[in-house]
Amino acid sequence: MAGTRAYLDYNASAPLLSTARDAMITALDVAANPSSVHAEGRAARRLIENARRDVAALVNARPEHVVFTSGATEAASTLLTADWQMGRGTVRMSQVYVSEADHPCILNGGHFPAVQVTRIGVDANGIADLTALAAALGSHGKTDGLPLVAIHAANNETGVIQPVGRIAEIVKAAGGILVVDAVQAAGRIPIDMSAGYADYLILSSHKIGGPKGVGAIVAASDLMMPRPLITGGGQEKGHRGGTENLAAIAGFGAAAREALIGLKSIDAVGRRRDEIEAIVKTLAPDAEIFGTGAPRLANTTFFAIAGIKAETAQIAFDLAGVALSAGSACSSGKVGPSHVLKAMGHSDSLGALRVSIGHATGAEDIELFRTALAGIASRRAGREKAA
Repeated sequence: MAGTRAYLDYNASAPLLSTARDAMITALDVAANPSSVHAEGRAARRLIENARRDVAALVNARPEHVVFTSGATEAASTLLTADWQMGRGTVRMSQVYVSEADHPCILNGGHFPAVQVTRIGVDANGIADLTALAAALGSHGKTDGLPLVAIHAANNETGVIQPVGRIAEIVKAAGGILVVDAVQAAGRIPIDMSAGYADYLILSSHKIGGPKGVGAIVAASDLMMPRPLITGGGQEKGHRGGTENLAAIAGFGAAAREALIGLKSIDAVGRRRDEIEAIVKTLAPDAEIFGTGAPRLANTTFFAIAGIKAETAQIAFDLAGVALSAGSACSSGKVGPSHVLKAMGHSDSLGALRVSIGHATGAEDIELFRTALAGIASRRAGREKAA
């Protein structure tokens, strides 16, 4: 992103892709309701079904198993419930198991009361304790219902990637259901729903360059689904009522197409991330980069610099023309202690900074980051010398 500012906050929200914008503008010219049976209505319906195919292709799922929502939070709220349906019958989940490092929309257990939420610890890199998970599921009594496991595929702060394949094996052996929050992972690592990756996925459009306000639930099959959170006229096969947000869904589909193509060149993004980390270690040799002992997303780095408060550094970066985050951006701009770092056993007295990039991040962006960090490091050195 060339210019006087560098946008390095893709994990909060990726810039809207031109293809997504074009798809939205085209959809805005289609006035009909997608549920109408006339020609105009069918044209609107085609746009939605085309987008459904594109979103499904991103994670190698079947289009008919994609349910559009208003975003990932709604998708999580829909899935994290005790009440499920299988045909005309009901299925009950009696306990939800989450990791201590999950996004708040998962961590808090959705509609489950606190006593029915079990939190699984993570190691110093943020990887879920699989032994603890297996033990917890092994002691789960199924008299009252099945175990529901919900976990992120990749952490929104550190970029650390969970061993979802192994987690799926543990959950399957325990007869449970696995929900994977793939919001940060989609378009950054390959995901294959056809290979038993998860029972249900959560996706978000604006994390991959689509518009805000639209996301999806992707199911491995349609045999069982949660009771609808929003009921209405039977849209989305009755799984999510309300007239579909046609323009947003069309933009989501276009972004999904681009994200699938972008997977082929994700290594180039990783090289940019490595450049950024080299700059951090050069200008602040005592900086700590979190999660480096585990697989990470190619686009994310999360670091702390001794003696520098993350919130103060974030402001300094912003004034120098660099947009990045002090932690995640999921609490209405609130900056506070990172529950992820706490779960990993790290002190969070000063906080940490997150840099997250994308395919459009270029050399000029990285140079702006270097210049800004050099100024921050220089001021720190001056304070230390004066002391």
